Amino acid sequence: MTFTSQVKDEIATSKLNELENRNLFLGYLYANGTLEKDKIVIFLENKNIAEKLFKTLKYCYHTDVKITIRTQKKFRVKRFFIFELTENIGLFEAELHDLYFGDKESIDAFIKGIFLATGSINDPKRNRYHLELTFDRKNKAERVLKILNDLEYKFKMIKREKNYMLYLKSSEEISDFLKLLGTVSSLFYYEDIRIYRDHANMVNRLNNCEQANFEKTLKTGDKQLSVIRHIKEKDCMSLLDEKTRQVAEYRLKYPEESFQSLANIISTETNKSVSKSYVNHHFRKINEIYEKMIDAQKK
Repeated sequence: MTFTSQVKDEIATSKLNELENRNLFLGYLYANGTLEKDKIVIFLENKNIAEKLFKTLKYCYHTDVKITIRTQKKFRVKRFFIFELTENIGLFEAELHDLYFGDKESIDAFIKGIFLATGSINDPKRNRYHLELTFDRKNKAERVLKILNDLEYKFKMIKREKNYMLYLKSSEEISDFLKLLGTVSSLFYYEDIRIYRDHANMVNRLNNCEQANFEKTLKTGDKQLSVIRHIKEKDCMSLLDEKTRQVAEYRLKYPEESFQSLANIISTETNKSVSKSYVNHHFRKINEIYEKMIDAQKK
């Protein structure tokens, strides 16, 4: 079962009051219903959703529905449900035209119906977060987008081939949308994976930073060693004062240590408190002597 199917099954089997069920049905009808002459046709693939809508039509709208079940045996057996409505067509059209919602629960139920009809969400285990709602007409997409914007969701709309897609890519926004859908089990699963992935990404970033710092330290150390060795080969260590010469000798002794580590070593071995800035200050003095020597050689 895909994560999308898991979310839809949880919506379809949730307990809603009569008004919420009616608005859920309207959402599904709005996104996936077609008017053919004197009847409305709804195409479904999910058994739980089919049962949910059938009960809503029977007990909330008191409407009879003709159901056709088709079986596809390509690669695997799959059943399709086709609902045909010939009663109360004018009522459904009027409600879809007005789309009046008296409270937040009714709006949420309508969005649940939209998601059941046309929604899709990536499993959080995959490489990217993505949730989408797809519509065959631009005006439908824009109308739903306005409702979602009013609910403060930051959906974006793009045209994809013949359809119009509303989508979210932010993991936090998708998590909030799952809360609207009321899918508690799916939300817990999503959050568990999201937290694990965020933690793993944070560890990777820290490791990358540590590696970059280590490589920077090695590069800096190599340059300092080259400078000190040049001064020593030219027999010019006497140009350095006692403290600066001490730092230079410790660098030769510990070529791979960072400034902070070198400061700690000097402090421990000399019983004198030495800071990172102290080490950095004396390396600047070493570089100044080196640059003066190079300039003199050029002249």
